Amino acid sequence: MSKKLKRPEVLAPAGTLEKLKVAISYGADAVYIGGDAYGLRSRAGNFSFDEMREGVAFAKSHGAKVYVAANMVTHEGNEIGAGQWFRTLRDIGISAVIVSDPALIAIAASEAKGLPIHLSTQASATNYETLAFWQKLGLERVVLAREVSMAELAEIRKNTDVEIEAFVHGAMCISYSGRCVLSNYMSKRDANRGGCSQSCRWKYDLYDMPFGAERHSVVGEIPEAFSMSAVDMSMIAHVPELIENGVDSFKIEGRMKSIHYVSTVSNVYKKAVDAYLESRETFEQIKPALVDELWKVAQRELATGFYYGKPSENEQLFGARRKIPQYKFVGEVVSFDENTMTATVRQRNVITTGDEIEFYGPNFRHVTATVENLRNEDGERIDRAPNPMELLTMTVPEKVVVGDMIRKNGSGLINLYEKDGVGKTVRA
Repeated sequence: MSKKLKRPEVLAPAGTLEKLKVAISYGADAVYIGGDAYGLRSRAGNFSFDEMREGVAFAKSHGAKVYVAANMVTHEGNEIGAGQWFRTLRDIGISAVIVSDPALIAIAASEAKGLPIHLSTQASATNYETLAFWQKLGLERVVLAREVSMAELAEIRKNTDVEIEAFVHGAMCISYSGRCVLSNYMSKRDANRGGCSQSCRWKYDLYDMPFGAERHSVVGEIPEAFSMSAVDMSMIAHVPELIENGVDSFKIEGRMKSIHYVSTVSNVYKKAVDAYLESRETFEQIKPALVDELWKVAQRELATGFYYGKPSENEQLFGARRKIPQYKFVGEVVSFDENTMTATVRQRNVITTGDEIEFYGPNFRHVTATVENLRNEDGERIDRAPNPMELLTMTVPEKVVVGDMIRKNGSGLINLYEKDGVGKTVRA
């Protein structure tokens, strides 16, 4: 490569302390979490101050950072106590807070001096003049609005030295920069104060309402009930463009997702960054495998959001849907005996003798195996283990490592890379 490229940070979601440790172990350079106030994920496993301290200590021991999302929109009275809360985060060692509300930004800046502030995507920053405005107020990083295109991102980078954080993977809100009030009306839960019920993903009846005539339901006349749900974002095929355009932090959505999701996606984007910084050829060689890996945790179809044009009906979930392969997370390795090639695993889902499974670990390591010599905690040979969190042993064909995850192989994996080189949604 002709120019020295900056290594972007891989920033993973961490809804719990367990997920924080998994994300960092699987390659995340930083994680973002929620506290007990001021965030937008009230149903996530938000962190107490003691959990934050443990998380920060773990992150520092691995050379990683912890950010706290405090991106709610405040109403009168919501800001009470914010100054002390931000000071506590600073003293714990949180690397930055992610904020959208100007009142909270002002409080954090004035009452918790020394605590870095990042602008949340909820603030809808879409141009470099906006970044310059926030930079003058002391913010050092801006999370761009998800509606920013790749061309706009490139222009922003040319005109500012503010750190740029951009979403690269995960769920997309149907509303502009996530500022939606649908949940407020449908379930009386304020989406902008942490209570979103994701009403856009519900199924709705549709009615034909001809002028001057009675309405009638069209249930049965259309492939499926109507929703306002977007497909998920995946920019794995476009990591080179993001790096070349100077994105400082690759943000992965999903604080409420499983450790299977967090470990897989952190692992994939870390490997993608490493591969591209080695060479374009290295990245192109591994790209199909990276795309395949992401499909193993996909819950919805995947597209590139607004980066390469405005999403169309192909980026919405309705009509005939492509089958998403169901890879099931079944356990994790807690010890390994090289002499007997026996792995002790903590089970998370049903494991059966004869199952085709895959062990995966940091740095994109994979070992495939067939479940053999399955035994329970008492050492008894069993054919089926149905009870979650039970300790089991099994023989494996290759060395595995403590902390490796195990998934049960699915069928019919869709290789998005082969079907569409730019990574956009293709309907079967």
